[in-house]
Amino acid sequence: MYIWQVAVRESRGSLWGPLKELWETVEGAIWRRQPESVHLLDLQLKKHKPYFLSLFKNPPKSTEQREKVRKASTEGISIQGQQGARLLPEQLLTEAFILSDLFDLGELAALELLLAGEHQQPHFPGLTRGLVAVLLYWDGKRCVANSLRSLILSRHGKTFTLDLGTDLVNLTTRFTDELMAHGLTKQILSLVSDVSVTREFERLQKERGLGNEKHRKEVSDLIKECRQSLAECLFSWTCQSPLNIDDTLALIGHLETVTAEADGSLDSVNLALVMALLYCLDVSFLEQGTEDREDLLQAIPLLTERQYVAAVHSRLVDGHVWKLPGLQAVVRLSWALSLRVLSQLPQGAALVEFTEADEALADQALLGGVFLFLTEGILGSEGFRQEEFYTRRLHALITDFLALMPMKVKQLRNRADEDARLIHMALQMGSEPPSSLRKDLEHLMILIGEFYWKDPFGLELSLDFWCPSESLQHTSLTGSFLGVALQRPPHKQVVLSKFVRQMGDLLPAPLYIPYLRMLKGLACGPQCSHYCFSLLKSNGAPHGENLQGGVSGSPVSWEHLFHSLMLYHENLRKDVPSADSAQYRHPPIRGITPRELDGLTAFMQLLTTIATWSETARLALCEHPQWTPVVVMLGLLQCSVPPVLKAQLLHTLAAFAKSPEIAASLWQSLEYTQVLQTVKAPGQRQAAGIEMELNEIESSCEEYPLTRAFCQLISTLVESSLPVNLGAGLRAPGFEPYLAFLRDAIFLPFPTRAYRRPAEKWEVAEAVLEVFHKLLRGYEPQPADFLLETVELQGELVPAHKPPGHSLMYHLLNDSPLLSLCLSLLEEGVRQLDTYAPFPGKKQLESAVLHCLSLLDLALQKEVVFMELLRESQSSVLVSPLEQLLQGVSAQSRRADHIINIARYLYHSSSNPEAAFLSAKILRHMARYPNIQSRLVGDFTHDPAAETALIKANLLCMSLLNVLDSCHNICGFFFHSDSDPEKRVARIRHETQIHILNLLITSLELKGPNLALYLLGYEVKKPVSSTNLQDPGVLGCPRSCLHAILSLLQRGTERRSGPLLTQQAPHLAQLCYQVIYQLCACSDTSGPTMRYLRTSQDFLFSHLKHLPFILAGNEIAALNQMSWLMKTAAIELRVTSLNRQRSHTQRLLNLLLDDQPHMQHADGEMGMEDESRSVSGFLHFDTVSKVRRKLLSVLDAIDFSQEVPDTLQLDFFERAQIEQVISNCEHVNEQGHTVCNVKLLHRVLVAEVNALQGMAAIGQRPLLMEEVNSILQQVVERNRVRRCLSAKRHALQSWRSLVETILTACPAELIPADQRQLIIRDLLLDLHDKVLAEDAAVELMAIVAGAVFTLTAHLSQSVLSEQQQGAGLEGGSSSGFASIANSALHLILRKLLNFILCTGGGFQRLRAHLYGSLLYYLQIAQKPEEPDTLQTGVCMWERLTAPEDGFSKLQRENLAIIESYGTALMEVVCRDACDGHEIGRMLALAVLDRVLSIDRQSQWLVYLCNSGYLRVLVESVNQDDSALQALLLPQPPLLKPLYIYESKMALLTRVAKSAQGAVELLSCGLVSQLAECQVFHMLPENDSLRVLGQRDPSGFIPSPLERYRHILLPTLRLLQVILTSTTTQHQQGAAQVLQWVIVHSDTIQSILRSQDVSMGSLQELSLLTAIISKAALPGVLDLGQINSAAQLEFQGHIGRFQRQCLSLLVRLAGTERARYLKQIEESVSPGDAAEKREEMEVAMQQICANVMEYCQTLLLQSSSQAQFTVCLFSPSATEPTDVAVPSVSRVPSLGLVLLLLKNSTASFFHYHDTHTQSLAKLERLEQLAPEELREVLNTHIATLQLHFLTLTSYYYIIETCLFVIWRHLEYYLLYCTPSDPKDSLLPEYRGESALQAKGQYARGVGGLGLSRVTQQELEQLQNDVASSFTEPFQRKLLEVEALYSKAHSHHTFIQALTRRIRGLVRHAKS
Repeated sequence: MYIWQVAVRESRGSLWGPLKELWETVEGAIWRRQPESVHLLDLQLKKHKPYFLSLFKNPPKSTEQREKVRKASTEGISIQGQQGARLLPEQLLTEAFILSDLFDLGELAALELLLAGEHQQPHFPGLTRGLVAVLLYWDGKRCVANSLRSLILSRHGKTFTLDLGTDLVNLTTRFTDELMAHGLTKQILSLVSDVSVTREFERLQKERGLGNEKHRKEVSDLIKECRQSLAECLFSWTCQSPLNIDDTLALIGHLETVTAEADGSLDSVNLALVMALLYCLDVSFLEQGTEDREDLLQAIPLLTERQYVAAVHSRLVDGHVWKLPGLQAVVRLSWALSLRVLSQLPQGAALVEFTEADEALADQALLGGVFLFLTEGILGSEGFRQEEFYTRRLHALITDFLALMPMKVKQLRNRADEDARLIHMALQMGSEPPSSLRKDLEHLMILIGEFYWKDPFGLELSLDFWCPSESLQHTSLTGSFLGVALQRPPHKQVVLSKFVRQMGDLLPAPLYIPYLRMLKGLACGPQCSHYCFSLLKSNGAPHGENLQGGVSGSPVSWEHLFHSLMLYHENLRKDVPSADSAQYRHPPIRGITPRELDGLTAFMQLLTTIATWSETARLALCEHPQWTPVVVMLGLLQCSVPPVLKAQLLHTLAAFAKSPEIAASLWQSLEYTQVLQTVKAPGQRQAAGIEMELNEIESSCEEYPLTRAFCQLISTLVESSLPVNLGAGLRAPGFEPYLAFLRDAIFLPFPTRAYRRPAEKWEVAEAVLEVFHKLLRGYEPQPADFLLETVELQGELVPAHKPPGHSLMYHLLNDSPLLSLCLSLLEEGVRQLDTYAPFPGKKQLESAVLHCLSLLDLALQKEVVFMELLRESQSSVLVSPLEQLLQGVSAQSRRADHIINIARYLYHSSSNPEAAFLSAKILRHMARYPNIQSRLVGDFTHDPAAETALIKANLLCMSLLNVLDSCHNICGFFFHSDSDPEKRVARIRHETQIHILNLLITSLELKGPNLALYLLGYEVKKPVSSTNLQDPGVLGCPRSCLHAILSLLQRGTERRSGPLLTQQAPHLAQLCYQVIYQLCACSDTSGPTMRYLRTSQDFLFSHLKHLPFILAGNEIAALNQMSWLMKTAAIELRVTSLNRQRSHTQRLLNLLLDDQPHMQHADGEMGMEDESRSVSGFLHFDTVSKVRRKLLSVLDAIDFSQEVPDTLQLDFFERAQIEQVISNCEHVNEQGHTVCNVKLLHRVLVAEVNALQGMAAIGQRPLLMEEVNSILQQVVERNRVRRCLSAKRHALQSWRSLVETILTACPAELIPADQRQLIIRDLLLDLHDKVLAEDAAVELMAIVAGAVFTLTAHLSQSVLSEQQQGAGLEGGSSSGFASIANSALHLILRKLLNFILCTGGGFQRLRAHLYGSLLYYLQIAQKPEEPDTLQTGVCMWERLTAPEDGFSKLQRENLAIIESYGTALMEVVCRDACDGHEIGRMLALAVLDRVLSIDRQSQWLVYLCNSGYLRVLVESVNQDDSALQALLLPQPPLLKPLYIYESKMALLTRVAKSAQGAVELLSCGLVSQLAECQVFHMLPENDSLRVLGQRDPSGFIPSPLERYRHILLPTLRLLQVILTSTTTQHQQGAAQVLQWVIVHSDTIQSILRSQDVSMGSLQELSLLTAIISKAALPGVLDLGQINSAAQLEFQGHIGRFQRQCLSLLVRLAGTERARYLKQIEESVSPGDAAEKREEMEVAMQQICANVMEYCQTLLLQSSSQAQFTVCLFSPSATEPTDVAVPSVSRVPSLGLVLLLLKNSTASFFHYHDTHTQSLAKLERLEQLAPEELREVLNTHIATLQLHFLTLTSYYYIIETCLFVIWRHLEYYLLYCTPSDPKDSLLPEYRGESALQAKGQYARGVGGLGLSRVTQQELEQLQNDVASSFTEPFQRKLLEVEALYSKAHSHHTFIQALTRRIRGLVRHAKS
């Protein structure tokens, strides 16, 4: 894979860009099988046919081109895809000429290539454009070669098929046939000869066309791949169909000149050509008898063309010797076998003259050393094992030779027997054996052994050599007994198996080892090993006991082998030296000769192979009573045998140790025999056993086979079992001595030892690190590991050993030699890899590096738990976190570069994917720590070399084309099985990319500067927001991970199928989208990122248009991808709206909301006219075809149903306990989901099963394990369900935020109101349909409810705004209400109510949203208030007879729907109103309030009363008392109780507005409940006296006094409404209210006395005076039932209220008025002065009106006739002058009322003028545009309403003043008898001022009043009134009446009173 596969397709040279495109098309059609690819392929092939016909030919040079290019620096040159000519710099042209000469290509082509190189330069940091151009040149060639190879592979033929469509196969077959007809073979052969890495490098070197090591490696890889692909083109062709005669001869001619590599093997290119020829000459496939055999017979020139056979035959038979005689021999053998097959076919009869020569050819082949060359030249080639069909062809060659030429095989055996005799004789006579001996059979056996020994594709072809019937030969009855006739194996198989058996009979000595090697090869594979085991078992013939000496049967048998081993052991055991003999250096090996050693080694290798593959064989061998292999081998290990044999013995033991049963006993035997000395004898000076061998023998020989074998044995044993009590009794039990040996004797000294074979150094490291890796991988820290435990040993206590994993963790978490060596090994590894050169042991070094990285990764994973347990144990052991140790200084480089070294492995991800994967994992662990991040960024930015390395590393990793989509192998070719290494590498790379993205995501959550910002290309030295992101290469911007992520995501967006990544690597795509969302959401990175995505990439539009992503089988990833994308889109809409980038916003909205099909233009973009039109163009009803809106189709993609796994069905375990265990194993994972840790659960359950004792438990173990398995499967399924639900929640939440952003943040005019309503309608109906489905998941309801709330709010808002613009209601028009039809609204209401009901008892919080929605919905039908004006009075009759308007109709229909749900709905709402969560209660109360207000039939009110909910609500008022009292404490409390109280009061006030409701409330004892509330007594001090600092600084929480008013005012309003509603039973209501007033009289009196002039205090006074005016009346109390004391008390209270009300009047209407107004002016802030002032004046008028009403009521109640009336005002008409506050005891004079009358009249006219002006303004406003109108209208209507209230108040005051004046004058002037003038006046008013008890009315004229008023006062009164009540004033009063009565049916009341007063004043009393 090369990084430039993801390159941007612009300015691409003709030698690269188009070829790249060609390769992508071919790859897409043949390997990825993309839809619609056949047509694209056809186009590309027609376009690029010249490239294939003139393969690798460059465009020729020409002088004309040269001139044109030369002038480009002065005259410019036109470049395709750019307008006008472009001037190019001189330097560029010089380079172009160099490139042109270098590759001998046209100057223009060279220039294009160089420009392409410049454009691609950002993908290759550190290379110049010229070097990049060189890579592109060869990459273009590679694309042609790979395309050709893929096209040929897709042909139909005889060997394989790719299962492609017939159209595609016909197309490629036709095309390749044409190419072949034009001489493709010869072209390929000449190219393979001409193109060579060495030659090309010489040319490049001369022109400085080679860069650093990596560049050289890439160029050489490309050239090699070109040659390889060309050779494979011919191989693929001949696999499918043979070449013609000329091409075959050309191929043979080429092979004649081929030479071998230094080691005698062929290189992979020549190997492919050899295999091509072998397939060309192959006819063995005809035996397979496939269905198209007849067609194939016709297509084969061998059978149909005589001259073909003749030409090939003569060419191969002639005496000309090839450069490689062995190769000639292979071809001759192949031809000989083909001739033998032909001779057996009917078609072969005509070719007798040739077919007879097959024997002679075979002999020639044997003379040429065919088998030796096959072994060394072909098997030894490194390309051989990479291709399955090479293996199959060679298998056919070998087996055909054995099966078709049995006589040749017999000859070989005979010759071998003869040679053996000669050798034996020579040995007997002591002379040299003859040198002319042929070893063909030996070579054949070795070839077979070597060939079948490795089986990378798992084909197990060696099964052909074993006949299954062999094992049944003695029991032939079995077959018939079972009634099954045994199927006869094929003839070939019988022959081959006979060959294996017969070769072993009477085996001559020289063939002994080759035969064993052959068996070793044939025993590879699970079945083959079993057959081989049986063969060796049956060879040790049981009938041989009579033979003396005990060794019987064949020498190739188990019996023979183990007998020999025992004899060796017996023999050598006598020589075992004592451990202390210091002179023991080179012991005399007397038992084993070199020849025997080889034989033993070969037999041990065969045993190892069988034991490795077959478990049955392992157990059978071990359990055999005579053989006891383990004991014998361990015994031999203690004897003095050569290290090579000891190593082989250990390898064999390791093979046996694969069975856990054997491993357990092997541990004990190992410990017992002290192979590694773990128990030292007292006084022993030096080590014995293997440690001595390593230090003494292996070190001096500089070879370490024994050490490596020991490591392998321990590695296998550790995997099978690790006994805890190993060595108990003799030493502290445990593995520690072995670990210490591995660590201190093998690993730590390994770099300093000498090695004869350099590769062995890394082999030792790999072997020991593998053990460490396994130990640490299997270790889980346990609390017991940290306790200091001791064991008793021979009477003394010694410390116990810790588990090996614990010991390794301790060493890795300290600056230990182990850690230092691991880190320096990593440094060495990356240094070696950076050379890009092969070196001995490279594979082992890479493997050792992997183990080191794994150790670090595991330590980082386990360190958190490890250190927690260590802390808890309070142990004195010291450890440091590994992430800190990794920041230490390296001993080699003297720099802190460990982390950089680890990161540099990412750079080698193409060659070493596993290392890159682990490196990414470790970096991700490190990224969790912010301090490490900032330090790393500092290190990278200060060290330029490291900086480029890391940037390159991550880049390379991300830019690796997603390997999941390259299914085919690029080096070899073919789909392989799932164990295919290609797929494995693909998976690892995918995981690596995921780790890197997670690293970025983790980093982005930390504060900057962090690693992610640095890798993504943001500024880390300046503020992040100042970053200017550009395309790579623009303004010197390097390519960053962001570019890589975007290029991964952008691939495929231009196609209909959408972004490829989302389908091919869903999880990866999800993380990419998440990174982009995080960048857009973070305030620092948002600006630069969104600008870049918008301008350079058009990212969001190109991705959103492909929504929704539907991925079968990967729903979770698809949902998460959409979630992140929608969240990003929401941010984009918000930002573009704020920045007024309307066209961007509009384009995205069109995409998301249109329901018209889009016409895409050729370039895939909208045209300009589409851009400019708004959504409104689309949404009309009359369009024919509609599509789903994008937003709705995304919603469709979220499946609301969720299958839940069934409950566990358990037979053995207790279900409740298992559920408890599962919940204990749960944890929150990285994504925030609560999931169960399956591995932990598995460990717990298996431990539970293992803990069971007794025989019964052992018998049931399989069943228990089965149940454990079912539990684990269930838990995995549960985890999946949780993740799935979480993904759905996430997607729905993102969808909701996108919808809310569209409705809230985008400019309203982009979606006109009518379409907005239709969009909301569609969204609401769809949402409800999904959530109301029976199987909808409960977990999603809350989000849906929230979305429904928002949508309903916007629907309501939209309808109201549309009506305000006047589009609305012309009396119930046909379409219904606004743009949205009534039917749709009803549907929405029904679904909303269904939703409320389906939530049932729980989910109260969720219902809060739904109640909010219902309120918004009901608001739609609420008629907007028209301001009352004096002009537009509509009389009551007109109102009653007016036709029903749209509002009333909708309201009526809404009510009908609500009532259709009956009591079920009422029950739910009432229950929520009474109990539960605060917000839910408030909203439920508000819903009740709203429904009651429209419920004309009072059904809801009746239900509320009858069901007892009303009583509950009433009684809860008293329960709220203590919470409300707490609210009045000085510190700001929670305000929840206050809000609930207000809501409750609002509802009760609504109930009280109907007479029925008010009566119910009174009968429920509401007022008495209120009277019991203590909170009303807690009136706080005035604001001005408040202690500083009590107010909430935010201003949100009101002051205590304001809070008190929030409690008091609703209560007063409720009482006022009760008084108003209970007029008929006035007494009952008023009496109760009076009780409340009297109970709280102290508070009320302090409020009445208050001098405060704030809006709040005026409101209090206004409401209080209104209540007092209706309740504090003498007639309210039924005095008959009360005793005289209480009666007096009540009268006292009433009198006091009366005095205070009158004194209020003095304050507000008298001379105080001016002061009050001035105070009002001062208290109001300048901004809203006029409005506030008017409001406060209205409040003052209201108080005056209430007091005057009180006076009027008192006057009327005292008596209906004037002479019995009671006087409230003294007979003085002069205006009050004293400014001081009048004392309550003073009686106000009538002048006060006169003054109030005058002022009110003047104010009436003032306000009337203002009102008239406002109305005129309003009429003028109607010409304004709708938007401006809406702004002005709202404020205007409020003002008009205020004016009307003021005018009404003044009018009422004028009326009541006139009435009071008239009653007083009538009494004073007509009925009052003046008293003696001597009496002092005023003091006596004291008794009169307050209305005495009711009894005073009875006293009539004889009352106190008569004796207190003097004549003079009465006259004065008459004069004063006359002077005040002048003609002009009277006219004014009549004018007031005329103005007011226009709109109201008040007739001539003022007129009558004026007339009477005028009469009284004129009338002189007689």
